[in-house]
Amino acid sequence: MRGNSGIQGSRVSSSPLLNPDIALPWWILVVVVLGALLMAMGAGIALLHPGMLVAPGDAINGAVRVYAGYLVSRNFALAALLVLSLGLRARGMLNSLVLLTAWIQILDAGIDSFEGRWTIVPGVVVFGVMFLVVSARLCGYPFWRTEAWRGSVG
Repeated sequence: MRGNSGIQGSRVSSSPLLNPDIALPWWILVVVVLGALLMAMGAGIALLHPGMLVAPGDAINGAVRVYAGYLVSRNFALAALLVLSLGLRARGMLNSLVLLTAWIQILDAGIDSFEGRWTIVPGVVVFGVMFLVVSARLCGYPFWRTEAWRGSVG
């Protein structure tokens, strides 16, 4: 009699939400779309008005424009891929992108704290934590469990 040990080594999805035939809960859709929209808006600000990225009175020079360009690339790529993976129902990819986005936001909050931009830290932290919750719901495990990193794609 095999029991459950016969599937132990196989890569069985840990969460039914990774199955593209099962609809995602509405709140996951809202968080991902809202997050992608905020990231796209950040990319637009960095591209069109990089002066909003620095303190009032700080000079906008070539270095600021270079790093603003990197922010445009990073934010636009993540926003586009979040929406694309959501639209294609690529749940494993969506989970990876959500987790990456969450960690970027948490690290951004750390940098903002270190540099004293206290007014934006709570929003960035909330954004990052919301994405960590979405990732845990998608794959069935919180990020600190190895199953969230290894076995989330069937």
